[in-house]
Amino acid sequence: MNRALATVSVVALTLTTGVASAQTSADKAVEQFYKGKRLDLTTSASIGGGYDQYARLLAKHMPRHIPGEPLITVKNMVGAEGLKCANFLYNVAAQDGSVIGGLQRNNGLAKFYDPGNTNIQFDARKFHWLGSPQQEVGLFILSTKTGVKTVEDLKTHEVTVSSTARNAPTSIYPRMLNALYGSKIKVIEGYEGSQSGLIAIERGEVDGNVSGGSSAALRARIAPMLNSGQAQVIALMGMHRDSDYPNAPTALEMMSDPDAKRLFEIAFTEQVMGRPFLLPPGVPADRVKALRAAFDATMKDKQFLDDAASQKVEIAPVSGEEINALLDKVYSAPPDVANKLRDLIK
Repeated sequence: MNRALATVSVVALTLTTGVASAQTSADKAVEQFYKGKRLDLTTSASIGGGYDQYARLLAKHMPRHIPGEPLITVKNMVGAEGLKCANFLYNVAAQDGSVIGGLQRNNGLAKFYDPGNTNIQFDARKFHWLGSPQQEVGLFILSTKTGVKTVEDLKTHEVTVSSTARNAPTSIYPRMLNALYGSKIKVIEGYEGSQSGLIAIERGEVDGNVSGGSSAALRARIAPMLNSGQAQVIALMGMHRDSDYPNAPTALEMMSDPDAKRLFEIAFTEQVMGRPFLLPPGVPADRVKALRAAFDATMKDKQFLDDAASQKVEIAPVSGEEINALLDKVYSAPPDVANKLRDLIK
């Protein structure tokens, strides 16, 4: 063998072995840290709700994929629409990887929409997001009695929709459609919740409802209206189409103006975040890497998927890296774009 080539080979082998040893050492350190530990999954959800259901599914199945296989215990920290929990995770919780957080999807954009709010004591971009097991899509459900057959008809036919409050997606999304698409939607606020808003369609009090999400329970609830021809899903409030409603375009597809489309893309970041989980900002990089890998592996785990299916829980995961990238994009929006969206949702 050529001496120079042999020397290069020896050097390459030495470097490769050194990298492998370093990687093995890092992996062992992570495993030693987690072995025999009990991790806290602190969620902003109340017990028994949808967010809580996802948290408990994750706590049950994710330990198998974490080096050292620690136990995970769910703790509920309710308050201020998730802000109490977010502030705790950012400022108080252990920063060593022993605490996992579960927040509401709107917490990620809280500071973007309300930058002067001193109750928001965290920077969502600095969390290490693990990912979400689900991506949300809202449904624009409309009575067929309105005569509206396509989304274009919304520009010439005034329709009414039920909503809980002005700061809810059920009010924000239709008002955005009015401002950016030219629809004629009148929002009737004050309904107690999604169920009362849907009952209002059946009673003829309103023509429709624009939901913020579409859980299995909501889809089952509206199925009789759709199957009987009493109502239709005319549009979708999310980034992508839904195979259950193949003829319904997304609000993004409805926008011909690039600026209008961008505003909806920012608003729908929350939809992509779905039911997000995260780590506090100070967690060491090797533990962040291990827990992100564990989260991703759990989303493909057959036992997890079978358990989710038995509970009729939808799994359509998004990675933590994607969430962090989305948030970076949102918070770097030009001031004029950010201010226009803030004005729209007031």
